[in-house]
Amino acid sequence: MSRRRFLQASTAALSAAAARAWLPALAADSPLGVRRLGPPRPFDYARLKGTARTLAAAPYRTAAHRLPPAVERLDWDHWEAIRYRDDHSLWAGEGLRYQIRFAHLGFSVLKPVRMYAVENGEAREIAYDPAMWDYSRSGLRPRELPADLGFGGFRVLFHTDWVRDCAVFQGASYFRAVDGDMQYGMSQRGLAIDTGLPQPEEFPDFVAFYLERPPRDSSVLTVYGLLDSPSIAGAYRFLITVADTLTMDVDAALYPRKQIERIGIAPGTSMFLVGKNQKGVSEDWRPEIHDSDGLQVWNGAGEWLWRPLINPSAVRVNSFFDDHPRGFGLMQRERNFSAYQDDGVFYDKRPSVWVQPKGDWGRGAVMLVEIPTRDETADNVVAFWNPAAKPERGEELLFAYRLYWCRSNPMKLGLATTGATRTGIGGVVGQKRNHFSWRFVVDFFGGDLRMLTDADLVTPVISASRGRIEIVSARPLRPLDGWRAMFDLAPTDPSTEPIDLRLYLSFQGQPLTETWIYQYTPPPPAERRF
Repeated sequence: MSRRRFLQASTAALSAAAARAWLPALAADSPLGVRRLGPPRPFDYARLKGTARTLAAAPYRTAAHRLPPAVERLDWDHWEAIRYRDDHSLWAGEGLRYQIRFAHLGFSVLKPVRMYAVENGEAREIAYDPAMWDYSRSGLRPRELPADLGFGGFRVLFHTDWVRDCAVFQGASYFRAVDGDMQYGMSQRGLAIDTGLPQPEEFPDFVAFYLERPPRDSSVLTVYGLLDSPSIAGAYRFLITVADTLTMDVDAALYPRKQIERIGIAPGTSMFLVGKNQKGVSEDWRPEIHDSDGLQVWNGAGEWLWRPLINPSAVRVNSFFDDHPRGFGLMQRERNFSAYQDDGVFYDKRPSVWVQPKGDWGRGAVMLVEIPTRDETADNVVAFWNPAAKPERGEELLFAYRLYWCRSNPMKLGLATTGATRTGIGGVVGQKRNHFSWRFVVDFFGGDLRMLTDADLVTPVISASRGRIEIVSARPLRPLDGWRAMFDLAPTDPSTEPIDLRLYLSFQGQPLTETWIYQYTPPPPAERRF
């Protein structure tokens, strides 16, 4: 598990008080393993959507719940020392392919979420029970903890490995999963509200989860979530299938309380500190530090886009307008250990997450928000779909999509992809420079590039929103079995506003590669030394 996995949970705002309005009265009994509360109640996704719609029709109420001081004061080491007892896992000993283990509150996970077990169309609340955990090294005294302390989230375990979890839902609407390398990395969220705007961002919470008992021989786990925030309430259904590429089929029904300026559907959250395209932004000894190194988009026109991520000097928001998007995701393409040299958190094994919309999402934009950071523990990159129409109070918004937690894109591009982006001072080595320019070196791999000969005339198709393109070339990169495009950009005005760049390789009018896009910020004129 990443050492950053819970740091953003402290930004969430849980609506426990609002949740009490729709939850049943509780009465405890004690079956083996996991205790239940209250009688079973009828449950299905339609009822959950009705609950979310009812919540949205009422004013949002902030939580009155406060944790015991001893739990609030837990530092990372003592919180990590709280160990879950495996025999108290949900469905332990029942011969199923899944088990659920619950997360304890503390450290940055300070807002409780309610848990329910679903079986035969009925839901029953799961009781917090100190017997679930070994507190011996945590400094907490379980007898002094309240009986209704609650849970911080839950972890999903698959029958192929009862030690390491393969998915975790914890902290606001954040959740993570792994691919076959069993390494956590970037996160997904249920929803993003006002991300990248001047006003404060809103972090909707999952206030309750419903865990449906899977059939004995099923590899599909169904999880339902109830989401609530000042602006919106929502009902979610996740169909989780564990494999080398883990998939989640997500249905979301959203009910705004008011007009929302910017809503983010299927938001992914990641970290980019330093990569090949940005030297000198970190004093760290490691050459690259990132969970993801690019945003990939498959737009409605069938064009594949690749935007390398950056660690900007100021908040940067880009919108890639589209109609009927086919997919997008924050991807980790660099898979060589030597690029990171990190044998502690293994950035080379971090999964990518590809979002595949289901149905027609209409007009809108894939938005990319990049935030400056000097700390790899802070996620500073967000990508999501922003519908063109602003959500209005009283609407029902329905979205369905599939998430792929994967090493590489599960879709077949049929084109060469960007392998690396490098930048540096422009000009010709050995010749005196008479003006400032910036060099871009872009390597492409795969597709039909192997079929080309050194004599084939491959054309780099380049455009820039400002400035002059110079010293253009494209040539085989035989040591790496790819092709390399190079060009210089010479600013032609004193502006320091970003310059948008586009590049792809073409042979006889046929695109060979995806379209590389980049935003370059030229330095002030006084710093354009050459």
